[in-house]
Amino acid sequence: MAGIRFDRGRRAALRLSGLALAGATLYGIWPAGAQEAMVVVPAPALDERKPGATTETAVLAGGCFWGVQAVYQHVKGVSRAVSGYAGGPKDKAFYDMVTSGRTGHAEAVEVTFDPSIVSYGQILQIFFSVAHDPTQLNRQGPDVGTQYRSALFFADPAQRRIAEAYIAQLDQARVFPKKIVTQLNDAMPFFAAETYHQDYATLNPNSPYIRRFDLPKIEGLKRLFPAAWRADPVLLRVAGGKVSQ
Repeated sequence: MAGIRFDRGRRAALRLSGLALAGATLYGIWPAGAQEAMVVVPAPALDERKPGATTETAVLAGGCFWGVQAVYQHVKGVSRAVSGYAGGPKDKAFYDMVTSGRTGHAEAVEVTFDPSIVSYGQILQIFFSVAHDPTQLNRQGPDVGTQYRSALFFADPAQRRIAEAYIAQLDQARVFPKKIVTQLNDAMPFFAAETYHQDYATLNPNSPYIRRFDLPKIEGLKRLFPAAWRADPVLLRVAGGKVSQ
């Protein structure tokens, strides 16, 4: 998209994935991608629903926010998913600064959902299964740096209890070949990313990066969690250069 500047790792990924996609088209095969790394994880043994609550918010970081946002926009019960930055100060919450890896931020997504439809535990099940690989330290696929770390930012103590118990459950069951390295953080300010990052996967489905790394995640959600799947994504409305709804 015009006007977008990418960090070095993502530019390289675009070049390489473009070549891979060209080869796939030529030979009629789809290149190996994120879907190969997806793991069907069991539901959390500990999960809590808040009686009478109609809205809950979760902030999750799992590498490039384009794909994570797109996944949750297709989840039933989610009313809003915003790409942004968490873990660093407001005055440095800008893409060109965050990509340096020196601001403390992680690319993150703020997910607003109805806990009577989808629980926080189910949000985490999707996070650990299809949204990203929680065993990769300070990277996801071709994107390298602390800004691409796996992290959770808790809205309340209940979310922390569920996440801690779930990670212990998955590690004990050896669901993944390596231990989960997801960082667990108390609530920190979340800052919405620039408007050109919002709804990026939906607006740019033919981007080599999206086709190579993010569309397989969306297909993985549909395949592995059919009961949670929503065909039409819940998209944001942008007015005056700001994200709104």
